[in-house]
Parts: sequence; structure tokens; C-alpha cells
Amino acid sequence: MAEVSGEQFDALVRIMERLRGDDGCPWDKEQTRQTLKPFLIEEAYEVVEAIDEGDPKQIMEELGDLLFQVVFHAQVAAERREFTIGEVLAATADKMVRRHPHVFGDGTASTAREVLEQWEALKRQERNAASAVPVSALDGVPRELPGLLRAQRLQDKAARVGFDWPDISGVTAKIEEELSELKEAMRSAAPEAIEQELGDVLFSLVNLARFLNLSAEEALRKSIARFTARFQCMEEALQRDGRRLGEVGLEEMERLWQRAKSHDLRSGA
Repeated sequence: MAEVSGEQFDALVRIMERLRGDDGCPWDKEQTRQTLKPFLIEEAYEVVEAIDEGDPKQIMEELGDLLFQVVFHAQVAAERREFTIGEVLAATADKMVRRHPHVFGDGTASTAREVLEQWEALKRQERNAASAVPVSALDGVPRELPGLLRAQRLQDKAARVGFDWPDISGVTAKIEEELSELKEAMRSAAPEAIEQELGDVLFSLVNLARFLNLSAEEALRKSIARFTARFQCMEEALQRDGRRLGEVGLEEMERLWQRAKSHDLRSGA
């Protein structure tokens, strides 16, 4: 395996400087923080997709693309005389040492939960020291995260300061309560109330995922993948007979769906 060297990283930084230089790439030179935002998010999701597919070569390539976005943003900042990629690296290294006193200092943390609680406590201390306004325990969760992921991260943070159900029975009871309230809102036919209660049901289901040590976002992504595969299997079955989904009834669609589902179960999907 190739060793990591400063020369390799420096070469990437020099390439970025050249791309943004006077004789560089017209497209790269035009980019700003705002125009780069979609690419940063896209590259992060492509890393996730590569991880799901399990191809090490593809994971390596996508991680490289994501790293390049970090270098790109640092170059924009350097041109604005705000900070450099070197300062990014130094600040991150310092933060990791500071937030792991059980590894680099005299702190103690024997479980993953203790590590997370300690991390959040240190993070709050740092933010309170830097701000005249008290920092919320919920701070630090980006608003731009997908809804399920953001909900679970907020619930995690609330739980770390003791705002949590004592056991899973409270979670399941809350789901039942929210479902009842959703049904009542549906009977009232008030769109705003229905939307609110539906949101509460989803939020409660995310809490259940958290208690089960599962990722709600990941669970939904896998369900979407299964649905997509089964739906396309239905389409392929009909195409072999020269037909399309819009030409068959719901009963036959259900039969084809169950066949696709059985194939998934046999293949372990």
C-alpha cells in the first residue's frame, strides 16, 4: 500500500492553484463558494453510493473527488485571504486531539456512548467560550441534512443531555399516539393539521430507529433500492411479453410484485 506523503498532498494543492491561476481553467476560475455547494453535496453522496456498492476502487476515486472539493474551497478562502488548506489541516488535527482526551490526555471513556457524551460536552464548552450567547445542546446539526438524518441527529443530541425515553416502550406508545392523531386530522380534512401530524409520525419512527441502533435514513434508502429493483423486475417481466405496466390491471401487478419480492428473498436482497 502506498505511503501518504506531504509531497502527494502538496501536488494536489498546486494543481488546484494552477486551475484557479491566470492561465488556468476558465470553469474552475469562475467558481465561488455558492456555485460549489451542489458539487460538495453531490460528491459526498457519491462516496456513500460507492460504499453501498462495495467497490474499493470506486470508493477510493469518490473519496478523491470529495477531497478535491475540500481543497477547492480552501483555495477560494486563500484567495480571499481568510485561511489556507494548511490552517484547515492544523485546526482539524488540534480539534481531534482536544476532543479525544481519553486517547491523547488523562481523560477516561470506556464505551462509545461515553465518548459521544464527552465529545458533545467539550463541543458545548468550546462554543460557549466563543459566544456571549449560551449554546443550545441541539446546535451543530446542519439544516441542509436530509430530513430523516437531521431528525435522528437532533434526537441523538437531546438524548445525550438526558431528554429521552427510559426504554423503547415509551417510543412505541408515542408512535401509536401520533398515528391516532394523524387519523383524527385526516377525518378533519385540514391539510395543515394532516401535514403536522404526519411529520410527528415520521419523527417518532426516526426515534424508534435510534432506539434500535439503526439509521432511519439508511433504512429508507435500502427500502427505496428494494422498491426500485422490484418495480423494474415487474417492468422487465411485462416487456418480455410485449406489454407495459399501464396495460395491465392492479391484480396482475400485485402478482408480478410478489414474484419479484420472492426473488429478492431467495437472493437475500
